[in-house]
Amino acid sequence: MTAPLDVPGAAEQAVPEAVTAGMGRAIEGRSLWQIAWRRLRRDKVALAGGVVIVLLVLVAIFAPLIVQLLGHPPLEFHYDQIDPDLQISPAPFGGISREFLFGVEPVNGRDIFSRVVYGARISLLVAFLATLVAVVIGTVAGIVAGYYGGWIDSLISRTMDVFLAFPVLLFALALAGVITDGSFGLSGDTLRIVVIIAIIGFTSWPYIGRIIRGQALSLREREFVDAARSLGARTPRILLTELLPNLVAPVLVYATLLIPTNILFEAALSFLSVGIRPPTPSWGGMLSDATHWFQIAPNFMLFPGLAIFVTVLAFNLFGDGLRDALDPRGR
Repeated sequence: MTAPLDVPGAAEQAVPEAVTAGMGRAIEGRSLWQIAWRRLRRDKVALAGGVVIVLLVLVAIFAPLIVQLLGHPPLEFHYDQIDPDLQISPAPFGGISREFLFGVEPVNGRDIFSRVVYGARISLLVAFLATLVAVVIGTVAGIVAGYYGGWIDSLISRTMDVFLAFPVLLFALALAGVITDGSFGLSGDTLRIVVIIAIIGFTSWPYIGRIIRGQALSLREREFVDAARSLGARTPRILLTELLPNLVAPVLVYATLLIPTNILFEAALSFLSVGIRPPTPSWGGMLSDATHWFQIAPNFMLFPGLAIFVTVLAFNLFGDGLRDALDPRGR
């Protein structure tokens, strides 16, 4: 074996190159979203919640196809499945079978599975749109109050306090009794959905508004805002290009946690018969109808209640994980 040639300076050249390459990899920067995604991937519970949310959204989108393959139309009556004397299915477990996966409703025999699937559409649509309304109003109000301060901040903050003290449920009950079909050129389910979205959105924005206001108060004193002012940037540009991008993370987190609250709110309104009305499928409405049959047909209440529980739990788990992932103080 021959000894390796001793080339002068070879070792000195090799070591710095290796060190430089290693340092380049070590100091490679990552954005906030890359760091957050890396943390979120390690949180298996949050990922499980995210998977459930994606599945629920797909169920809502493809509800007609799912019902066509696995169930029956949600408004179709199946009186042949009902005992005329008992007014419920004579089959065990409320008529659960391969034909009716969740059983049938008392009295009319409608397919519970298809109504739960279509109910996901109403719940998610109302929750997402109401959250969007609350996020837009709350973000605009919060960022304006936090940046300007003074009497503008006082006016917006006092408005938030008024909305937070407002009896939302009583207001919803009163509004539902005043608005009738044909109001605002809308009727039926469309009118109900618009009213519910408006009620939930316009009464829940102060929660996110207060959070954004606090963040804006802190950000307006940062160096990059002073630098933008010194370069002659006007207030709208500072709000849109300097403050707003730094508020995306808290807005996203709170929106994720607000959605399950709005799902429960919509279910409560439908349960009290001031939300989505029969025969349109709604989880809250199904629970209201099931209260009279719980002892003899528990599946009528079990499946819509379970749908609400799983949906709310999934959003809460994912929201908590997202909050931890976007926390700059996290490790």
